[in-house]
Amino acid sequence: MAVRHQLVRRPPRAVWAVLADPTCYGEWVAGPSESAPLDHTWPSPGSRLRYTIRLGPWAAEGVTTVRHEEPGRELELEASFKSLGTARIFLQLRPWGEETLVVCDEHPLRGLGGTLHNSVSEAVLQLRHRGMLARLAAVVERRPEEVRRA
Repeated sequence: MAVRHQLVRRPPRAVWAVLADPTCYGEWVAGPSESAPLDHTWPSPGSRLRYTIRLGPWAAEGVTTVRHEEPGRELELEASFKSLGTARIFLQLRPWGEETLVVCDEHPLRGLGGTLHNSVSEAVLQLRHRGMLARLAAVVERRPEEVRRA
């Protein structure tokens, strides 16, 4: 289970505003080159995003579904990427003074990703999370003050 954390220099409401905005998904999640909501209720449970991953000339689509949400505190996602299977991604926002400690816990659920899960794939997830959480912090911290207060 890959667990990583990141301190974001904004309150939880500012971090949640980014997590709850499906148009921001491609800015902070590692991998997708583009994403689009499939439902207009993101991040309500059951709502989905479609995303595309590109590696050179190769491209493939996946879908992320919200499995659990506690507004301003928790977002649990299931990412499905065709033949690789599915993964659970749990994001928790913890107030840390005037800032937010974001905890990310991800592990494979089904398919090839789960079958091949080992210490090497765990290390790759740790590296992915380091970049992803740093990007999330950057997106949140560069938003204008009036957007953060929304």
